[in-house]
Amino acid sequence: MTRKLKVGVVGCGYWGPNLIRNFRSLPDCQLKIMCDLSQQRLIHLKTLYPEVQRSMDYGHMLNGVELDAVVIATAVKSHYPMAKASLLAGKHTFIEKPMASSSEQCEELVEIARKKGLVLMVGHTFLFSPAVGKIREIVASGDVGEIRYICARRLNLGLFQKDINVAWDLAPHDISIILSVIGEQPTTVNCRGSAHITQGIEDVTTMCLGFAKQRTAIIHSSWLDPRKVREMTIVGSKRMIVYDDVAPLEKIRIFDARVESPPHYDTFAEFQYAYHYGDMYVPYIKQEEPLKTECQHFLDCIRHGTHPLTDGKQGLELVRILEASTKSLEKGGAPVELAGARKEDHGLEVARVFPRGPEFPVLTPRLETKKRPSQNGRKLRIKLRVNGR
Repeated sequence: MTRKLKVGVVGCGYWGPNLIRNFRSLPDCQLKIMCDLSQQRLIHLKTLYPEVQRSMDYGHMLNGVELDAVVIATAVKSHYPMAKASLLAGKHTFIEKPMASSSEQCEELVEIARKKGLVLMVGHTFLFSPAVGKIREIVASGDVGEIRYICARRLNLGLFQKDINVAWDLAPHDISIILSVIGEQPTTVNCRGSAHITQGIEDVTTMCLGFAKQRTAIIHSSWLDPRKVREMTIVGSKRMIVYDDVAPLEKIRIFDARVESPPHYDTFAEFQYAYHYGDMYVPYIKQEEPLKTECQHFLDCIRHGTHPLTDGKQGLELVRILEASTKSLEKGGAPVELAGARKEDHGLEVARVFPRGPEFPVLTPRLETKKRPSQNGRKLRIKLRVNGR
């Protein structure tokens, strides 16, 4: 019989209880201990999970109960010191997003995990969503054509944070989805925002990621909206996808809609855009909790010695984007270039990586180059003259 992995969760505030519930439900996991500074929170959770130990001492959690893995769901400012202590204590470590407060901290955590041979995973939960997996499968198949731009909105009333702005709080979900769909890193980041409630902490931001081939992704994040909105539109050259995570059933809708310019013309009167309006269809999505799949994936990586889908390097890359957004905010929205943006992940290949969890397609990078056939072997150039110029 396979030994159960002993796991402890630190941080029992907003998101921690969800992690506690899911890890406790997994058959090959023994949730050994939960840790928090609030005794009131621990007493409440003890009534729900009486067999799980509780502690207000993180040092005791690391060294006193013989854990295999530590799950960190605390405030962002404490991610780095807690994760570093966990890794140095020889524990496999799961960190909620964002991974840390700076890319330098992320780099150090990645290096410690590498040297010690430990699994370091970041909680980009939406990458384990069956809906997002379906979107990646559709995009990889070429059904939507070439991606032109992506627009994401993540809005709600609260929850206000004291140590990070709304871009650091909400945008990581959308950034992780966008990077997995496009398959490469952005080259530039623009971000503008306003702080209406707490001085110096933006509660509304609009971020623009620039990619190669003139592709863009726009991310609108807000703590000041009356409705909960979780929507993303992916516009391709052939079709368009609307992903609504709040929708109970029809989370993905695919529209057979596009606009085409004429391949050639002789007079200006012949220059007419063609608008195509076709059918809309809804693909079947299996209803599974992404967080449970994510927790199982973490355990599987520990048991089999494999790299997580959302490893420390992915967490590092996302934090670099967030840092660039902060610099852009300080410059009034001016573009900030990202050094060393990866360009090798242009190809997308669908693979099955969860042998024991619910099966849905995810992406692994594959180098691929595509040549666009020119029209009649010629390149079409159009020059416009205005007022004789």
